Amino acid sequence: MSVAKKDYKRITTKSLIEMKANGEKISMLTSYDYTMAKIVDTAGVDVILVGDSASNVMAGHETTLPITLDQMIYHASSVVRAVSRALVVVDLPFGSYQSDPKEALRSSIRIMKESGGHAVKLEGGSEIKDSIKKILNAGIPVMGHLGLTPQSIYKFGTYTVRAKEDAEAEKLIEDAQLLERLGCFAVVLEKIPAHLAEKVAKSITIPVIGIGAGGGVDGQVLVIHDMLGMNNEFSPRFLRRYMDLYDGMTTAIGQYVTDVKSSDFPNEKEQY
Repeated sequence: MSVAKKDYKRITTKSLIEMKANGEKISMLTSYDYTMAKIVDTAGVDVILVGDSASNVMAGHETTLPITLDQMIYHASSVVRAVSRALVVVDLPFGSYQSDPKEALRSSIRIMKESGGHAVKLEGGSEIKDSIKKILNAGIPVMGHLGLTPQSIYKFGTYTVRAKEDAEAEKLIEDAQLLERLGCFAVVLEKIPAHLAEKVAKSITIPVIGIGAGGGVDGQVLVIHDMLGMNNEFSPRFLRRYMDLYDGMTTAIGQYVTDVKSSDFPNEKEQY
């Protein structure tokens, strides 16, 4: 028997757990600025992730590592001002939580106080459990992130699919269950085999959001620049492009240049 979809006026961590219990899939996209976040929120996305992927798509860095806590707070503040429905989750950037639990708490408090975000996201499992405990004890909601963890890219040495071997797969399941026991409200699984992701989703009661983790999880997340086709250099198997903004914008801007050069713009109706 199907369950009627609940009309959430505001998405909370509790809403997401209800959605999983009711079999309703969770939609999640990244945003990094006011204008884009306003559009994403109006379109009905459940969760907006202010991702450290801003390091790549906004600042042009090769990895997520260079972005700072101050920069993440700036992006998150811009997003929060635009949002009226979605839950806003903010990535803790590399170096802001790995050193010790007190540093993790200080970083999380800064994000919550200075940006107005609703939750933080950390990469890792058992190795950062003390940091997660510290943050949760302060009343700050935490989303976990397992599988491919981009902040550890130099340890992995590649962006290939993770947890294909039994030992790593078993640890991933154990880490997901640990995150639930600690009190995380959701977990992102990135670039792992679909059958493993589905197994994890069935083994815990908190939502599992996938990116390159198949359809057997509780929701999906993509980087907004990728799914809108603004970035034409990134084409992983898991990405579906819903628009081709790169070509569309290039054509429009090229036409603007032509119109300015030819004195076609502005015309008589476009001036005072």
